[in-house]
Amino acid sequence: MVPFLDVLAAYRELSGEISGAIARVCQSGQYIGGAEVQDFESEYAAYCGVKHCVGVGNGLDGLVLLLRAAGIGPGDEVIVPGHTFIATWLAVTQVGALPVAADVEADGFNIDTADVARKVTAKTRAILPVHLYGCPTDMKPLKAIADQHDLWLFEDAAQAQGARYDGRRAGGLADGAAWSFYPGKNLGAMGDAGAVTTDNDELAASVRMIGNYGANRKYHHDVAGVNSRLDPMQAAVLRVKLARLEAWNEQRRAIAARYMQHITASGVTLPQRMQATSSASGVCQSAVWHIFPVLSEDRDALSARLERAGVATLIHYPVLPVASGAYAQPGSHRSEGEMRHAARAANEELSLPIGPHMTAAQVDEVIDALNHAS
Repeated sequence: MVPFLDVLAAYRELSGEISGAIARVCQSGQYIGGAEVQDFESEYAAYCGVKHCVGVGNGLDGLVLLLRAAGIGPGDEVIVPGHTFIATWLAVTQVGALPVAADVEADGFNIDTADVARKVTAKTRAILPVHLYGCPTDMKPLKAIADQHDLWLFEDAAQAQGARYDGRRAGGLADGAAWSFYPGKNLGAMGDAGAVTTDNDELAASVRMIGNYGANRKYHHDVAGVNSRLDPMQAAVLRVKLARLEAWNEQRRAIAARYMQHITASGVTLPQRMQATSSASGVCQSAVWHIFPVLSEDRDALSARLERAGVATLIHYPVLPVASGAYAQPGSHRSEGEMRHAARAANEELSLPIGPHMTAAQVDEVIDALNHAS
């Protein structure tokens, strides 16, 4: 069986360094915050090309804290993609604002900038695109919309560690970005972990304060904050893996290139937009292939045939947030107009195995199985 993702492979490669990093934390006696967290924050900020990185408990917390720090709350609207993991929507809901769904691209999976422009109202306070599957969103037209209407522009960069757009890495493309370091991510911890990156001094300070019980100094709570801080054990592991991230991303790109070249299955649509080296607006981009998504009208049957052939697959994401029970109540979201392309993604997307530790034989097995299964 070719696994969808072997999360143990990274540990096997780095077990000595990871064990040493964890032992270093144990011996330090600093089990909340401390040097490991500070060093990771500094190293990841430098990697993203921004001034600030604030470690938080997980990716959802990062989104919530970013929105709270921007003053977004009840009565406000935030434009989000119609097709994404539900965390993007939940963050908007958790600050009391209204998620407004925009459709995704006809030839890709990221938010459709033209539909974003149609969804702006007097209540809109922010645009929150997702660099879905590791492909950077076309930020240039979104920045123009945000500037025209005086809106915040944020990045949900949970799946895009190392992705580039217009010469910059994800995390430094907008007013702020939220990250997830869930174990399966390109840069994954050994548990839940997250961060916020930004060049905005006030935003960074506010995220840090809110995530520390609303306090800048002990027992002085300026706002009703929460407890969401990056664990030093996770920070130490992330520091080890960060040194390998570029090489791992290059391996993902190489596997994606082989898939794009050799998959000839009929009835299967390959992710050409992710492979492109420039965005729809002509800006240079480079995806990091967190997921390799294909589309098939016969998705479920195709997945079953691949499973029988020894190839594991997953589906991202079969239920649109707008169709979920979480947003079944009237007034829990706004979704005017068709979600045609988002619906197609939900109904037809199938994710093939991809990861930096796949062998050439495994990649060939996936290609052969898919070409025969279709």
